[in-house]
Amino acid sequence: MGRTYIVEENVGQYLSNINLQGKAFVSGLLIGQCSSQKDYVIFATRTPPKEEQNENLKHPKAKLDNLDEEWATGHANQVSRMLPGGLLVLGVFIITTLEMGNDFQNALRRLVFAVEKSLNKKRLWNFTEEEVSERVTLHICSSTKKIFCRTYDIHDPKSSAKPADWKYQSGLSNSWLSLECTVHINIHIPLSATSVGYTLEKNTKNGLARWAKQIENGIYLINGQVKAEDCDLLEGQLLNSDHRSTATVQICSGSVNLKGAVKCRAYVHSNKSKVKDAAQAVKRDILNTVADRCEILFEDLLLNEIPEKKVMNSAKELHILPHRVFVPIPGSTVMLCDYKFGDESAEEIRDHFIEMLDHRIQIEDLEIAEEINTACVSSSMNTEALLDNTDDEQPKQPIKTTIGLKVQQNIGVIAAFAVAVLAAGISFHYFSD
Repeated sequence: MGRTYIVEENVGQYLSNINLQGKAFVSGLLIGQCSSQKDYVIFATRTPPKEEQNENLKHPKAKLDNLDEEWATGHANQVSRMLPGGLLVLGVFIITTLEMGNDFQNALRRLVFAVEKSLNKKRLWNFTEEEVSERVTLHICSSTKKIFCRTYDIHDPKSSAKPADWKYQSGLSNSWLSLECTVHINIHIPLSATSVGYTLEKNTKNGLARWAKQIENGIYLINGQVKAEDCDLLEGQLLNSDHRSTATVQICSGSVNLKGAVKCRAYVHSNKSKVKDAAQAVKRDILNTVADRCEILFEDLLLNEIPEKKVMNSAKELHILPHRVFVPIPGSTVMLCDYKFGDESAEEIRDHFIEMLDHRIQIEDLEIAEEINTACVSSSMNTEALLDNTDDEQPKQPIKTTIGLKVQQNIGVIAAFAVAVLAAGISFHYFSD
């Protein structure tokens, strides 16, 4: 028996309202959450067409060979940044004017594998063995209204299609649990004599990969309490914890520091969710939001031709990372997100939401989660500041919600002190009609 997909009714309405406008097909992404028993689809968004594709796809007999996998995976990467913890790209949909044959199914299969492969490259975390490895392809024929739902095991490149059930339900995510926390980060990435010659982007990504392991092994408090991971999220037994990590001393030629406070948010379905499900969703949101902000910064530096030196030879650089903005999904308590630099307007963020998610939103719907200063790039020599920044104790006053990515060079011996207990306090909210 195949998997069952429980789908928000608004998704069905959205798919039925898509106008092919003479094109042979329209494709897009399905967003939701996996569970061991069934999967939940709460959002769908079409992939915006390339301008040069508009004319090519208007012939009614255009083949699926015209489906641009690179363009579709690029859209998936953009959308994945807009997903809080707990939400994933579950698969792809395609709407056609005619029912297609085996060639069409092969094209869909290639697309769902290409999307998952592209998304997996940028993640700082890995799926567990217990998690569902199936992704869905949905084919809707606009003329006959028939729906074909199939899944593929993305861990098996040779896997064949399995039939799956597609069932609509109203108010699907209205009772989901919302988890929120603010994490103060002070990530110190020492650079060896070799790595100091790498780009800022490469060194940062290498350092984040090591930091991700600390986040994965961290202790997470639910409403200020440590609970057994297999307990029900709404109940849960309290535990004692004495998790510690050790300090290290390393000879280095420079360092990269990421410091500030990040607003994290995750969602889990309310059907017997466990404490471990909540902690996992929050952990992944912490990792995703920090990595995504760094990636957006590097893209912005490249786009604006601000030189990111191939050899990091400046004494000190300072870049302000973008801050997080949330927007509600129509008819749902779940919110998606985007990132905004200080010089970007609310209208630009709104337009980006519309372009990527194909849903109308109002500027007043934008929830600015964090404050930010004007982005800046500075250079100076200061060998003492870094030694001060290696102190991982939490500051007496809350850190600003600005996240600074700081680069300092030519430091001799750096003592990197690990936090005795890595703990993120998570508060969760239960929404119900």
